[in-house]
Amino acid sequence: MEQPPGYIDPRFPNHVCHLKKARYGLKQAPRAWFQRFSSFLTQLGFYCSRADTSLFIFHRKSDVIYLLLYVDDIIITGNNSSLLHSFSCKLHSEFATKDLGSLSYFLGLEATSKTDGLFISQLKYARDILTRAQLLDSKPVHTPMIVSQHLSSDGSMFSDPTLYRSLVRALQYLTITRADIAHAVNSVSQFLHSPTNDHFLAVKRILCYVKGTLHFGLTFRPSATPTTLVAYSDADWAGCPDTRRSTSGYSIYLDNNLVSWSAKKQPTVSRSSCESEYRALALTAAELLWLTHLLRDLKVSLPQRPLLLCDNKSAIFLSSNLFLIRGPSMLS
Repeated sequence: MEQPPGYIDPRFPNHVCHLKKARYGLKQAPRAWFQRFSSFLTQLGFYCSRADTSLFIFHRKSDVIYLLLYVDDIIITGNNSSLLHSFSCKLHSEFATKDLGSLSYFLGLEATSKTDGLFISQLKYARDILTRAQLLDSKPVHTPMIVSQHLSSDGSMFSDPTLYRSLVRALQYLTITRADIAHAVNSVSQFLHSPTNDHFLAVKRILCYVKGTLHFGLTFRPSATPTTLVAYSDADWAGCPDTRRSTSGYSIYLDNNLVSWSAKKQPTVSRSSCESEYRALALTAAELLWLTHLLRDLKVSLPQRPLLLCDNKSAIFLSSNLFLIRGPSMLS
């Protein structure tokens, strides 16, 4: 560090200002705030989840408190109301916080409690995207993209790349509760550097689909049966006409609740459908492993091993045969 130009002290040219309090806008402010907050929670008996560093858990006998932290937005829940009230009082005495009551709106996500569970959507956020694109009064369509369409980099350049990037990035955040548009958004996200008119038409189709499905979201229902994890994996072999790379996709269910999904282009070219499906299986298995660690931190037991389903027999045989994966030279 050095003194800024025009404000150099001639008596102490090598001195710099000593920061006594972290403030917004400084690079070290998030780290200092997280350290301060996590230290306070640790003193109260919380511990940080190894699967998600923003999740803090308090567990004492049968009492459990979960705290989720995003910068200075906090969600707290637990199974003991008196213990939650006591912790809230300690939190208010230590930090200048405000209790907003039951969860209803958090980072653009709207949570609604229903008789059969919790419904999470992004209705207001989706309307804001349509307003920005001037498509709030557009005619809805039934699908987010044409099934047989494969976008490529060929075509005339779109006149407003900034608008294209803004809409696509907004749609990326919308996929938090909209798994039905994940693959379509992944397709248009691959051309942020040089969008064409065809790419913008694909974005408009996604927005028109969102217009007709504004009230879509996720419903999480409690289950009386033992908790099970079931994952579905698939791949689109050589689906990209430019790079010939495949797209991996998966969806993971906790009982009947959809908890994780993804549509992502593979980093390398697969020479066969078996190879592309196997790469998708590996990606899904990694996500399943992370979810099992997260559930373990949440004190949720899995009576059975997670089930991973795939529709490619060659990939299933390859994943279950260690000799084919490792080769004879790697077996002792």
